[in-house]
Amino acid sequence: MKTNIEIDDKLMEEAFNLTNVRTKKELVHLALKESIKTKKKKDLLELSGKIKFHEGYDYKSMRRYQTLQLNSD
Repeated sequence: MKTNIEIDDKLMEEAFNLTNVRTKKELVHLALKESIKTKKKKDLLELSGKIKFHEGYDYKSMRRYQTLQLNSD
């Protein structure tokens, strides 16, 4: 999608200094991705303590199984 936006020059300069991107387009894409990732993490953290597992459910065994599956690829 093409769009025109005004972005504070100081913010752009600071963002370029903190990243290894070379173009404004890359910088905006990176910022959008980081913003989305941060929001998703925040949403997950808000669920902390709100999920109740069935008695006897061993989430650690599931995590070990998933780790084994990833390592076998």
